[in-house]
Amino acid sequence: MRSRSVLLVVALLLIVVPTLPAVHGQALPDTPEILWDTWGVPHIFSPTNEGLFYAFGWAQAQNHGDLILKLYGQARGRAAEYWGADYLDGDRQVRAVGIPQQAHWGYSQLPEEFRRYIDAFAQGINDYVAAHPDRIGEAWKRVLPVTGPDILGHGVRVLRYTFVARLGFSIAADWAVGNLDANADRSARVDAFTAGSNAWAIGPTKSESGHAMLVANPHQPWADLGLWVEAQLVSPEVNVYGAALVGNPILGIAFNDYLGWTHTVNTHDGWDLYKLTPGANGGYMLDGTEQPYKLRQETILVRQPDGSLVSQPFLIRSTVHGTVIAERADGTALALRVVGEQTYDAAIQWWEMGKARNLQEFETALRRLDIPMFTVMYADREGNILHVFNERVPVRSEGDWAFWNNTTPADRSRPAIIPGDQLRYLWTTTHGYDDLPRVLNPASGWLQNANEPPWTTTLPLALDPADYPAYIAPPAFVWPRPQTSMRLLAEAGTLSYERLLTLKQSTFVELTRWVLDDLIAAAEESPVELVQRAADVLKNWDRHADETSVGTVLFAAWAADYLGRYGFSALAVPFDLNDPLNTPRGLVDPIGAVEALQRVAAQLELLRPLGAGIDVPYGNIFRMRVGEYDLPASGTDDMLGTFRTLTFIQEPDLRFKVVAGESYIAVIEFGETVRAKVLLTYGNATQPGSPHVGDQLEVFAARGYRDAWRTPAEIEAHLAERVALNSY
Repeated sequence: MRSRSVLLVVALLLIVVPTLPAVHGQALPDTPEILWDTWGVPHIFSPTNEGLFYAFGWAQAQNHGDLILKLYGQARGRAAEYWGADYLDGDRQVRAVGIPQQAHWGYSQLPEEFRRYIDAFAQGINDYVAAHPDRIGEAWKRVLPVTGPDILGHGVRVLRYTFVARLGFSIAADWAVGNLDANADRSARVDAFTAGSNAWAIGPTKSESGHAMLVANPHQPWADLGLWVEAQLVSPEVNVYGAALVGNPILGIAFNDYLGWTHTVNTHDGWDLYKLTPGANGGYMLDGTEQPYKLRQETILVRQPDGSLVSQPFLIRSTVHGTVIAERADGTALALRVVGEQTYDAAIQWWEMGKARNLQEFETALRRLDIPMFTVMYADREGNILHVFNERVPVRSEGDWAFWNNTTPADRSRPAIIPGDQLRYLWTTTHGYDDLPRVLNPASGWLQNANEPPWTTTLPLALDPADYPAYIAPPAFVWPRPQTSMRLLAEAGTLSYERLLTLKQSTFVELTRWVLDDLIAAAEESPVELVQRAADVLKNWDRHADETSVGTVLFAAWAADYLGRYGFSALAVPFDLNDPLNTPRGLVDPIGAVEALQRVAAQLELLRPLGAGIDVPYGNIFRMRVGEYDLPASGTDDMLGTFRTLTFIQEPDLRFKVVAGESYIAVIEFGETVRAKVLLTYGNATQPGSPHVGDQLEVFAARGYRDAWRTPAEIEAHLAERVALNSY
């Protein structure tokens, strides 16, 4: 703690040095400080922006050092060199699309000031490891020292090749081995990177207090590059609180004293796979003329079990479309094209968004369109709420969404592969901000998005798809989670802050409105005793996915079987944009639905000796396991439609463990004084030995929140450690 005399000196200095302003009535320190609270959240106060970035790098290394070094090694395309052949395929992918080259070029193009910030963040990581070498795994130290281009390379890999174009790599891999062509069914493939989110913005007319409110609720993996890092960053220019994806130097979801924003993964099409026709001389055909490939030779080093390194040459071919990422024996190949390659200026845009103090300044930052995808949901102290279908959309010569994607949110089984032998399909520019779907202050007083197309962001509808290019987003459609998102707000009436906190935790299974009554009625007609008992379980079920709910496991198993086989074509009434809360619904084939119920009921009964059965409480089977914690889950997956959303995989003990879903949560009210409740479900650390691995899971299990401590007084009252970085 600083003495009163030191504080007095600092206060006197502030009178003559106005570049160090007071924050919440207290002067900033003269060197960067990290105030760690009891939940492992770093509150960073710095007299300069460079010091702020430096301290944020230090803080992330303390909470996630091993993971960050692994991710940076992967973004360099040298993970196999550092850790062995298990990383070789990832290195090939990173090298093929040129992430290291993009990182170095993007770094050279950064404004000098922001380059210093990035360098400071990298130096903070390096200095933390130098100061605490015993806290970082020896194998991960092979990546050191971290440099500015490493930060950008990681950002490019995550943002463009994981969020924007991750599906392209999986399609190309299937196509290369003959499991996929332009018309093949790929419904069995599960995207390994589960990404989604919920977002709400409540305007003054729907708010009991008359203040705008915002709900940030991203759904990301609970491990690896999808993890969130919670922090507060305070300098003379900013005072922002929120979360960054691990290893990133900027908060991507955040709020300040004036405004806040969150993101959802939108139905973005910022990439294409082009099928290349081989020419007679080893090139590829384009408008009837053979073009040569641009060749680049690289060498990947692969660490062997004895520590030696073996060289593997790697030939990379590029076209006007992009890099070749898959090839067949007959010479046909696929090239990947992605919007906004080369730079990671998204970091600059998020920084500008965090500095904004009103809607005009915020939209000025949005107009950069350096963040290539993600819906933006916004609220501010002046009472504005805003939804922007933010994305870098290619300007396409022709075609609608079906032509460029051959898919809808309801059926992702038939992805498009674009002809690469015709130049007219090659896009080179992207749409500007004013071309994007945008809704400001709707008459309803609310906005929402749960990853569906933008057309149903509020009711009554405020957007007409006919006003936009036919390829900009899919036709209107909802699955259960977006529908429950709309319903919760449309039917809620005026909302208090406390009521909003409760609605956010809804575990009602929206899919039951679509099919459950039909399923029960058909099952009750069955002569099979097991089916009759299953019908009774479903009839008595509370239709929620609470840890004590009996019937959720049975219904979830039925939905996975029946809808997993037939998709939404199994529904009698299709979705109708004119009736978005009551469609789709009903069962086309009640007999087939009962047969599926009988199958899953028999399977569950066979597992009764292991703790299952058709009447098992939900939380007995579905678990939240992080570190030393193993707790019953509440909430379920996207297609069942609980707003409290979790994604599971089956464990060896036949229980299901959360691997993605609810992650960083913030519920904010923008009055004269900002009120905020937050939670980071899995805790704010992954570093071995940290007490914060999983330490918020019990709060999440109890449907609770934490207060967002933002003022010096609040932080001091919950202070666990103070770190003064006097050397920077």
